[in-house]
Order: sequence, then C-alpha cells, then structure tokens
Amino acid sequence: MTVNEQGTQSSVVFTPGRIGPLTLRNRIIKAATFEGRTPDALVTDELIAFHAEVAAGGAAMTTVAYCAVQPEGRTQGGQIWMRPDAVPGLRKLTDAVHSQGAAAQAQIGHAGIVANSTSTGLPALGPTNRWDPAKAKFSRSATVDDITRIARSHGTAAELALESGFDSVEVHLGHNYFASSFLSPKINKRKDEYGGSFENRSKVALNSLRAVRDRVGDRMAVTAKMNMDDGVAGGFWIEEAVRLAQLLEAEGLVDALQMTVGSSPLNPMYLFRGEAPIREMAALMPPVRKLGLKVVGKYMLHSYPYEPLFMLEQARQIRAAVKIPLILLGGVTDLLGMNTAMESGFEFVAMGRALLREPDLVRKLQADNATRSLCIHCNKCMPTNFFNTHCVLRPESPTMPTAGEKVVVP
Repeated sequence: MTVNEQGTQSSVVFTPGRIGPLTLRNRIIKAATFEGRTPDALVTDELIAFHAEVAAGGAAMTTVAYCAVQPEGRTQGGQIWMRPDAVPGLRKLTDAVHSQGAAAQAQIGHAGIVANSTSTGLPALGPTNRWDPAKAKFSRSATVDDITRIARSHGTAAELALESGFDSVEVHLGHNYFASSFLSPKINKRKDEYGGSFENRSKVALNSLRAVRDRVGDRMAVTAKMNMDDGVAGGFWIEEAVRLAQLLEAEGLVDALQMTVGSSPLNPMYLFRGEAPIREMAALMPPVRKLGLKVVGKYMLHSYPYEPLFMLEQARQIRAAVKIPLILLGGVTDLLGMNTAMESGFEFVAMGRALLREPDLVRKLQADNATRSLCIHCNKCMPTNFFNTHCVLRPESPTMPTAGEKVVVP
C-alpha cells in the first residue's frame, strides 16, 4: 500500500486488473446472488436498478444470477433461463451497468438436484435417483442424452450472454448443482463413464466449459465458480479440487477461478457461515413445509462460526497449484481483508452479503480506508435465494420482513 496526497492509504485493490480479454477498473467483484426480481423468468426494471446501483457503488463487475442453461435447471421457476426471449432485457441490464463504468458477468449453469421441480414443473436431474427430504420429491437420474444436452447448452447460454452485452460468464461448478453433484463421490453413484473415478466424475464440468470456450473463444472472459469441498463426509474434497483446477488451467478453459465451498442440498451453511435463519425461512414457506423446517431445520441447517476470509486457507492450496487469476470469496468485507488476499497472491476478491447490505461499499472504502461493512452476517438475506422474495436489506432496515409484509426494493 502507498499513501496518497490526502494522507490516506491506497491499495492495489483499487488498481485495474485483467481476466482474459477483460480489464476491470479495480479488483472487487459482486458475487452471484439471486435477488428474486425475475418473476416471469425475464429481466425486470427492479433487477436492472439493483445491478446498476452496485455498479454505481464502485464494484468493478457485478454478477447476474441465476441464468440457467435449461428451464429445468432453475432453483426457482422465476429465475432466468437463457433463451432468445431473455436477450433484450439482459441487454438493457448490461447497458445500465456499463453506463456506470462497470463490467457485467452472467452466472450460467444447471441447478441439477437443487432445482425446484414444483415451481419449474420439470424434473430435477442428478447423477442418480435421489430422495430430497427438504422438497419431499425424488430427483431423476440424468440420461447420457441429458448430460450431453446440458453440456452443449452451456455453450449456447454463453453465446446468448455475449449477444446480451455481458463481458464475462461464470460457469457454476459448485454447491452440488449439476456439475458439482457429478464431482461428488457421495452423491454420484453412477456405474457408467460419468461415475467412479475422478476422471469420470469430472467429465460433466469439463465438457460444459469446453462447450463454452468453443462457442465464445476469447471474445469474453470465462470464469468458473468451483467447490473446494462440499462440507460433508465422503464428498468432493480439496485434493480433487486442486486436480480439477489444474485440468481447467491446462486446457485453457477458464481465465479465472472463484473458489467456494458447501453443498446446497446437504450442508448449505458451510458456505454462508454464521447462524441459520430458520425462523425467517419458515415464515416464507407454505404450512406443511414450514412445520417440517421447524422440526428438522436445526438438523439440516448447521451453523458455523463466521470468521473474516473464512475460505482463505483452503484457497491458498489452489493458489499454490495454478497460475491463472483467482478470485477470493468468503468473509471479504473490508480493505484489510482485501489487502490480505492480494498479498496472498489472489488477483481479485468477491463480495456477496456485504454488497447486498451496502451496494456503495466500494466507494466508501475508497473514500475512507477504515470503513467497516454494516453487514453483521446474520444471514437473514438468505431466504431471498430460496423463496423468490424481494428482501435485499437496506442499511436502515436490519431485519427481515415478516411473511406477507410489503417489501420496498432498494
């Protein structure tokens, strides 16, 4: 760090950085979060306003999620799935972000066993048939034709993202979504070419990224959000994550990697850390599921202590194994943490909850290096991701709305 003319410290965090063909104005990326502002699976003015506010707030790039590659690959029926009808709205969104000097990234992927078949009206797909107690439904074993179709659709989705004006795509390889569920030896019990060995389990992830690179080449940045571990015994673990990162680098399939952890169906709080907002989630559920969550929620949603930079030590193992740019996620809320990430060899950092609470946090950090985030890691913004509600928190509104309460979208 250096001292500027006003006597405050400046940091490499606020200098430009490159991801493939893309130059970003600083090293801070808004991580993917689902804001519940696409009720018809299309962009709305509310979603545009949300991402424009993050861009105006100083982030170098904002990530739009969730952009499913197939209609059955959504965690909620209201989420965007990539098709020509979605392009005009997405173009308006990217134009709005670019007008604020930031880049726009589309997170593309397939939710697999995490998909909500009740709201999509389509079966959830995974490596094998699997009972999901949270949804009281089975996910269906994907056929080889399903696997091929889904991999190819990643390429189509990336090309549609390029047509929509996005500067980058982030391919979702985490949280036991489709590709991640195949990587997990705990979930993937297949006996064919997509199960068993690491080489077989990694085919879905690799083929999806190959389809993306084949379709967009170097016309846009290609990144991936990749699990380091699932947070469950017998799941995908750091040793195999290192191998996968090396494969992605060796084939030139990604320009950067964002590391993550956790399993949405088996251990979601391992990603978020902090208290599980069981009461707030139950308030937004229909009666039967509400009762079920109250009974079993504390067994399904484990709480983990929150710590700043809680993924750093694991991510350092990936950093030591590859040379491509890495994006550090997890507990990044202040300049001290960002500088620690840069000093540890990470080229970028990503923020989720902190920017939900304060979209202009980056500008505040630039103006005053001692700024501390107002996010208290209560996770009461989490239900937005699961129940398609408009509840991104404002700084002056630190509590979740109750069921049925009208929410003012910032």
